[in-house]
Amino acid sequence: MPTIDEIKTLLEQCSEEEQGLIFQYLRGKFVIHPLEKQFNAPAELILESISRSPDITQRGVRGIIAEAAFRQYIIDKLAGWKDVTPSENSSSYDFLLEDGIGPVRIQVKMQRLKAGEPMSAKEGYRFLPPDKFVVETQRTRGGIDKKASSATRPYKFGEFDILAVSMHPSCGNWKCFLYTVADWLIPRSDNPNLLLKFQPVPRSANDEWTDNLLQCIEWFRSGEKKKIN
Repeated sequence: MPTIDEIKTLLEQCSEEEQGLIFQYLRGKFVIHPLEKQFNAPAELILESISRSPDITQRGVRGIIAEAAFRQYIIDKLAGWKDVTPSENSSSYDFLLEDGIGPVRIQVKMQRLKAGEPMSAKEGYRFLPPDKFVVETQRTRGGIDKKASSATRPYKFGEFDILAVSMHPSCGNWKCFLYTVADWLIPRSDNPNLLLKFQPVPRSANDEWTDNLLQCIEWFRSGEKKKIN
């Protein structure tokens, strides 16, 4: 029997067409993800259905990928921290982390795209800077709170501690995030208790946004008061 290295060498000597035929043969023997069994559909069909879906659906899928990437690339690499997010989480945060000092609530959002390109902050609101990107900070679905007579899509200040923004649209890397303290976000002019729908995000880390989650947690725990620009 040839060794694995010998098989790899033989594969490298095959044409692209031959490699494709071998891949299809092996693909029929292995399930890539348990979701294939759950949906009773191959991964290729699931991906094709996503590619044919409207923009709002693909935007939601990107958001889910951002959350999964945050867990895999960021949370799983943190030493001394535990992910204590409830299994059935209906809160306004996506992740709840604990290090023995206290809990930290994190909301993950995607940098906004427009017509397939990174959207500028000025495209969100004219008064925002044109040299920055933008993130949409509101719930995907909304409604009306009849008791409060207000929309339920906007987030209130105090519902989460840190905003993590996936910068994949501009950097092309799912490991790329920028973080800021939630209380530093811009409020709505008509209701200072609510977050402005579109928030400006810089192209790289500065003194209001960082690419290091632990640094942002330090900012949050310091209690420093400021507002992003």
